[in-house]
Amino acid sequence: MKIQKAAVIGAGVMGAAIAAQLANAGIPVLLLDIVLPDQKDRNFLAKSGIQRALKARPAAFMDPACAALITPGNLEDDLKNLKDADWIVEAIIEKLDAKRDLWERVEKVAKKTAIISSNSSGIPMHLQIEGRSEDFQRRFVGAHFFNPPRYLHLLEVIPTPKSDPEVLKTFSEFAETTLGKGVVVANDVPGFVANRIGVYGIIRAMAHMQASGLSPAQIDQLTGPALGRANSATFRTADLSGLDIIYHVANDLGKATPDDEDFTLTPAFRTLVEDRKMLGDKTGSGFYKKTRGADGKTKILNLNLDTFEYEDQGQVKVAAVDAVKGQPLAARVKGLYAAEGKEGDFLRGVMNDGFWYAAKMAGNVSNRLQDIDNALKWGFGWEQGPFETMDTLGVQQVISNLEAEGRTLPPLLAAMKASGKDAFYSGDDTVTPTGEPTKYEAPYFILTDLKKDATKVVKKRAGASIVDLGDGVLLAEWHAKMNALGEDQLRSVQDAHKLVQDMGYAGLVVGNQGENFSAGANLPLVLAQAQAEEWDELDDMIKQFQQVTTSLRFSPHPTAAAPFGLTLGGGAEFTLHADHVVASAELYMGLVEVGVGLIPGGGGTKEMLLRFTDMQQPGQQLGATLLPAVQRAFELIGTAKVSTSALEARNLGFLRDTDTIAMNKNHILGDAKRQVLALAPGYVQPVPRTDIPVMGDAAIGAIKSALYGMHQGGYITDYDLVVSEQLARVLSGGTGNNRTAKVSEHHLLDLEREAFLTLLGKKGTQQRIDHMLKTGKPLRN
Repeated sequence: MKIQKAAVIGAGVMGAAIAAQLANAGIPVLLLDIVLPDQKDRNFLAKSGIQRALKARPAAFMDPACAALITPGNLEDDLKNLKDADWIVEAIIEKLDAKRDLWERVEKVAKKTAIISSNSSGIPMHLQIEGRSEDFQRRFVGAHFFNPPRYLHLLEVIPTPKSDPEVLKTFSEFAETTLGKGVVVANDVPGFVANRIGVYGIIRAMAHMQASGLSPAQIDQLTGPALGRANSATFRTADLSGLDIIYHVANDLGKATPDDEDFTLTPAFRTLVEDRKMLGDKTGSGFYKKTRGADGKTKILNLNLDTFEYEDQGQVKVAAVDAVKGQPLAARVKGLYAAEGKEGDFLRGVMNDGFWYAAKMAGNVSNRLQDIDNALKWGFGWEQGPFETMDTLGVQQVISNLEAEGRTLPPLLAAMKASGKDAFYSGDDTVTPTGEPTKYEAPYFILTDLKKDATKVVKKRAGASIVDLGDGVLLAEWHAKMNALGEDQLRSVQDAHKLVQDMGYAGLVVGNQGENFSAGANLPLVLAQAQAEEWDELDDMIKQFQQVTTSLRFSPHPTAAAPFGLTLGGGAEFTLHADHVVASAELYMGLVEVGVGLIPGGGGTKEMLLRFTDMQQPGQQLGATLLPAVQRAFELIGTAKVSTSALEARNLGFLRDTDTIAMNKNHILGDAKRQVLALAPGYVQPVPRTDIPVMGDAAIGAIKSALYGMHQGGYITDYDLVVSEQLARVLSGGTGNNRTAKVSEHHLLDLEREAFLTLLGKKGTQQRIDHMLKTGKPLRN
């Protein structure tokens, strides 16, 4: 059973976005909806869904060309075409009768091997398939995506008692590997996992807020990144989701779980929704409201829940958050949980509610603790799930606090108390919802777990480690803030190369499991050295950087890079030089140095020229026919273009056709390891090129002419012109060369380094770097 074609029924916001994600994965999709009686185009709704997905921001498609994989249709003329689909998923109106009627029609035309799914977020799966054949019920599993499907990692897969275990296994593997989702197996109960526990947390935060006298903005400071949770925290998340959605979900869950009484909405929240119709972003006002000040700048006003008026509170300061600022996550969580005053009382109240309810729901919403943790991490953007957070605090301490509040311990916590265990997870060991010991096997590398075995960490520095991935492959792992590239990161790669050779390893992977692969060079260090006029030291540093980036290409053993997220500047240059790249589909890669008044100095300029030159037809690499390659590299680097996906990175030339794109970021290290092992037998060390054709003065003249027109037209600034001329000089192979000249990679690297140092010595570049460090935005000087 293999899923090669799919069909989505329902072309609304969610259905069209699911179809787009299937297309992103290369799966042809049939998108169906009803026929509108007043429309001549019978496929109007399906076509509108595709167009909506194409216009969505953030983008639903990784490449607009993916939309060609979606075929629009309608449920009257094209229902018969479901016979070709290996997976059929519905995303229609949330009404049980409508879904049952649809499944009756689908069963008549779907092939007998097709997997059938509902994307319903609230209607029990087993109720939808009542009256259907045993065979249909056997092939049915719920598939609850979170919106937007491209960006939210979570997919709750919900089997019914009739679901075939093989169908569940096949679909889960497809969802994880092909669609790139984080799969959580949920029980067919109200709210499933993430919404059941996540919405409960929002409701309890509202109750504790009113008791504490804190404002929504203060609560969001306490329950946001400081606690290891999403930037939108609690009430900004509510506004984004829609207060009416939370209202209806809470009411539905309250009715479906009458014994819990856990979903009682506060009077203030009911007033917001029922009386004032303040529903969040969709109505322009909720817990927050955007307005424009007299200076034309946007301001965020905060709701006063006593008066229901909006106030400008300025920059909200919270003492408990300030006290843990800059500390690692574990220290922040412990500090916030122990905070004094009303801020600490609020946090302990809401955190204890969450711990108690998650433990109570273990075995109810899901049969594995890690599925509950992953649902909150992948669906709500938490860094740690509730059980992982309890481990951080110490489970026995949490139990003591809950008992001190007079709570009855759920069976899981009672079992943990009896056993004396202070953690739910220990290496590969965990517990069942009843507290019995069991094993946890992740379907991919989890570096933090791997490194619990001290023998796997071959060498460690503050900002980087060398990790043994097994089977003869080493990993150079970076773990600094934003993985900015400094001495630790460079030395980790150098040391890893030496270990591979000295100890007989097969090869090397460069990657990590941080928030981003690398945001580029250590700009504060570069600026400080430039301002101190330490030119010899800077020259040596750039030489070393070039040697390390290019070592991924010219080492005697195979190398692979595993980039994901932000892969900028030097991070991109490392990636460009690896023998093979296994990139996450969500790859935001670019050579962005011009934004700080520099050009790529670690081989990036050289590499893009080389790639685009090699794309020229044989025999057409000399003279004016080379100019398009030079211009393409110039435009890519000169505009600091950053890919919006790995597919676009391939179109831009950052990835080669031979490089691999993985939809699931969690799999890229394992895939990169396999690529190294595949390359290792008979690997021959490459040598630097000496035959790169350049145009010299002819290309410089052509580019300068274009730059002059852009400057005259006001499209580029005075200092843009200075930076661009240095970039043109490198891409042209330097002055004094003619149209038939050929140069070496070493020559281009020397030109890069010279241009980098020249620009770094200029006031305009130092101003740009300083402005970027202070504001996070480029300076147009």
